[in-house]
Amino acid sequence: MQLWNTYSKEELEQKLREAGHEFVTVSFYKYHQIPNPQIFRDYLYQLLDNLKVVGRIYVATEGINAQISVPTNNFNRFKDDLYSVDFLNGVRLNVAVEEEGAEFPFLKLKVKVRNKILADGLNDETFDVTNIGKHLKAEEFNELTSDPNTILIDFRNHYEHEVGHFDGAILPDVDTFRESLPLIEDTYLKGNEDKNIVMYCTGGIRCEKASAWFKHRGFKNVHQLEGGIIKYANECKEKGLANKFIGKNFVFDERRGERVSDDVIAHCHQCGAPADVHTNCANEACHLLFIQCDECKAKYENCCSNECKEVTHFSLEEQKAMRKGLQNSNKIFKKGRVDHLLAKLNQEKEVSFKH
Repeated sequence: MQLWNTYSKEELEQKLREAGHEFVTVSFYKYHQIPNPQIFRDYLYQLLDNLKVVGRIYVATEGINAQISVPTNNFNRFKDDLYSVDFLNGVRLNVAVEEEGAEFPFLKLKVKVRNKILADGLNDETFDVTNIGKHLKAEEFNELTSDPNTILIDFRNHYEHEVGHFDGAILPDVDTFRESLPLIEDTYLKGNEDKNIVMYCTGGIRCEKASAWFKHRGFKNVHQLEGGIIKYANECKEKGLANKFIGKNFVFDERRGERVSDDVIAHCHQCGAPADVHTNCANEACHLLFIQCDECKAKYENCCSNECKEVTHFSLEEQKAMRKGLQNSNKIFKKGRVDHLLAKLNQEKEVSFKH
């Protein structure tokens, strides 16, 4: 049996349309020692492919991290099959706050073996990732973050909290999780050992590892939002709780974001108008992730610049030849931090000046 996908994006979209499935988007993770990740990866691929599940899953010796879309008519069978795996029995499934924003959040199933399910830059063999901080449900989170003796920290990257975050949270200006750990400890936690530390992220995986790390570093009152923003938003809806999250929750699929509140707190990176829709530049040789309003989307034809717009007018064959040999990973990784997005640069300067 073939344990990987070989179809093009267009073919995948057509196959999904023909299948006619309705999907529910789900994320889950579990830190657990997996002796042979490759064997587990192959088993998991077959199990999920049989259920027509699509999405992205990382497997490592430290556990599993998954963001997937499950056909609604297979959801109960999916849960039964997943829970039949001993260490995943009863694992929390974070169901998307909303499904709008993309026809298909995922197009294919990718299950990859990695060194870690979350790159952290740590090389401490005495670190126990399972010795985590206290989990907080939505009501407990609201109560503790109202305490003036609490430090609330957003453990996501700058382009994520730019479009939405909790009221009163510290928003570190970082590009990666591995940057977050030393910066947050040195800048915000040292000297505050007696305070309540509360962390949050999208679905919980980042602040779970961070909570274990800070406990390992000697901090005592360490907490994390259980299930992250996704579970919090759903809990607030279900229980009628006050929602302290402002704006959109950035997600790592084709939707790019799910709205948690009606507030638009970000701005178009091209003109500066209020906007919070992330897009990738239509020029495949660029593919920069940035925020674009409807007016600029029409003006630049879904591109980040006139130069990229001109490239998209060439034939596909010509575009492929133009981008052959180009290495744009560093540029893409900047997520909007490029010189030609003047509105974005001006916004960052204003924030730096205020602080």
